[in-house]
Amino acid sequence: MSDSIVDLSPQITGSQSRPLRIGITCYPLIGGSGILATALGSELALRGHEVHFFSSALPVRLDLAQPRIFFHQVTVNEYSLFTYPDYTLPLAVKMAEIGRSAELDLFHVHYAVPHATAAYLAVQMMKSSATRTPKIITTMHGTDTTLLGQDSSYRPAIEHALSHSDALTTVSESLRQETLATFQLSGRVEVIRNFFAPSLSVRPREEIRHELGLTSKEFLLVHSSNVRPLKRIDLLLRSFAAARSERPLRLLILAGSSFESYRPLLDELELGDRVIVREEVSEVEDYLGAGDAGLYTSESESFGLSILETLFHGKPVVAFRVGGIPEVVIDGECGFLHPFGDVEAMGKSMSLLADSRELAREMGERGRRRAEENFTAERIVPEYEALYRRVMS
Repeated sequence: MSDSIVDLSPQITGSQSRPLRIGITCYPLIGGSGILATALGSELALRGHEVHFFSSALPVRLDLAQPRIFFHQVTVNEYSLFTYPDYTLPLAVKMAEIGRSAELDLFHVHYAVPHATAAYLAVQMMKSSATRTPKIITTMHGTDTTLLGQDSSYRPAIEHALSHSDALTTVSESLRQETLATFQLSGRVEVIRNFFAPSLSVRPREEIRHELGLTSKEFLLVHSSNVRPLKRIDLLLRSFAAARSERPLRLLILAGSSFESYRPLLDELELGDRVIVREEVSEVEDYLGAGDAGLYTSESESFGLSILETLFHGKPVVAFRVGGIPEVVIDGECGFLHPFGDVEAMGKSMSLLADSRELAREMGERGRRRAEENFTAERIVPEYEALYRRVMS
């Protein structure tokens, strides 16, 4: 799919132009799929659509005070009959209930497991009593293809749910190609890339750096992720340890979950006094603004939403050249990309940025311009709206 975006909404008239009633299903935790789903729902509501969120808990960035936003919590009962609590069936029941009462036009589910399956079951339940049923749009975000799609105990179920979706999207061309190679799909898979809407109010850079105990001379690299195994925090720390610079280097890790299991490696590499860890931080943008560059070492990355956030804040990025990252970061222009596992090359790029403030500033500005030209809500959300209209018609 081309990077160029065509807004079809001005061409739509009559009943096709009315605001839509949209159900969005996502994971509530800090992670790319949940962040994108929440931001998309908020942007759709601002454009006049009615948006209903379904999740086991309130998504971390969802503002319920915003007009036309509704949240439906899915209760998971832990019956002694089951070894493990079941989420798919309660989710499907809740989606069918609200889909019927709110007369939803479509379900937009983020992440195939279990959301696409739940949407399919919800639509089947609604068919017996509703005059019409919602369409299903499934957006693949990464590990539903790269991890679960490789598991023979999951792949047939995922494939079935995807084949019964009315539209399929991925967040990068890389993930689209991998999805097509993993699943037997007869329908079209479209690319609608992630976007980011920067916050209007953030704490001053100097205030955050003072809070972190940093001097003006120190060069701060920032990493933001859920620190799951695919993020390869071990390589993150080894890459940072390989950097050598005339300026003091510090690393700030914004961890979406517990960092405890990586602390022995911090001690092994003698990085304890150079690495700052903040767990479950919701004000990620404040800390990105306080940094000088971003550092990312994922083994697999469908897009890299944290990388995009880093670019929006005018910071260059040093990362491995994996998955959809090259679709976001242009090597040598707004950052440096290296083969997966080459920690020495990563260290040299960090050193180069730290030793040349002008280079870091120029790369950061080029990254900001690239983000603002290609990955804004104003550019991406109309793609989703056009897809919804097309599916509805």
